[in-house]
Amino acid sequence: MQNKLSAFCCSFVVLWFGFICCAGETTSNSEQQAQQSEEWVTYTGNTGPGKGKHIVLISGDEEYRSEEALPMLAQILAKRLGFTCTVLFSLDPQSGVIDPNQQTNIPGLEALENADLMVIFTRFRELPPEQMRYIDDYLMAGKPVIGLRTATHAFHYSRNKEDQYAKYDFQSGVPGWENGFGSIVLGETWVSHHGDHGNEGTRAVINETHAAHPILKGVADIWGPTDVYTVGALNDATVLLYGQSTSGMSADAPINTEKEMMPIAWTRTYQLPGGNAGKAFTTTMGASIDFQSADLRRLLVNACFWATGLETAATQQVDVSVVSPYSPTMFGFDEFKRGQFPVDFRLERD
Repeated sequence: MQNKLSAFCCSFVVLWFGFICCAGETTSNSEQQAQQSEEWVTYTGNTGPGKGKHIVLISGDEEYRSEEALPMLAQILAKRLGFTCTVLFSLDPQSGVIDPNQQTNIPGLEALENADLMVIFTRFRELPPEQMRYIDDYLMAGKPVIGLRTATHAFHYSRNKEDQYAKYDFQSGVPGWENGFGSIVLGETWVSHHGDHGNEGTRAVINETHAAHPILKGVADIWGPTDVYTVGALNDATVLLYGQSTSGMSADAPINTEKEMMPIAWTRTYQLPGGNAGKAFTTTMGASIDFQSADLRRLLVNACFWATGLETAATQQVDVSVVSPYSPTMFGFDEFKRGQFPVDFRLERD
């Protein structure tokens, strides 16, 4: 009798332990499914000059941590200035995890259908037609665009060169689409590193001819550790900032006087073949670590005001401080933080 009772107790304990383990596994699976189901993050703007305007920010680059920079910028735009901002990411289609090396999947681009501004910071993406069509429709409508850093080479169709959107490729040879999105929309495609990549930074110099431009309001001192890009003959652009190479990657590094300055921020009017005209702002700065510069944040905030027709809102008093703690990762291939989901960038109260 005693042996039977002991056996019963052991069986009960095993069953109970198994129940607890299964319950824990169910909770873990539920949490994981919830993370995967949120493929983007939205910050609601309640008060401020941008109230009623919707900005869609598209991240997706392998090196410069756009997946960190754009949520930070979106939080400022929403919580300080009233814009409602949706941030999109390159995601692994199976796990839903943020993967900057995933070049063929950015869910949520349908948000562009009701967007007032598109901010793009991608590199070598080759999106499927069912996603890419939203970008194409947006640009054909002539709506405003802001491009950061690698947006000059935002797309590269190496897998399917016959894709209907392969004309967006940064090396496109399609008549009327030479050098693709970068050239047609932003005014320049990828050329080369002008600065010594990984050893030189960028010191911004205001173009005094356009010093009164609203995008430069309150902007005085920008330095970032990313190097200057080579920029050739810009297509009908107004250069606002030039970049000097610094001989070192610290803010007090001396200027490399042997290298000429290059445009690093400009505006222009773009028009796709058969589309409406729109305005664009581009800066070849913008790595997540560059945004430790308050004046670079101000430049981008002012550019968003300009792009959405709110130029008068750009004042020196605009608060461009970060909303949540911001510790950007140093740029570099495969240096991104693993295991992050879009939900990880949510604000506790939104």
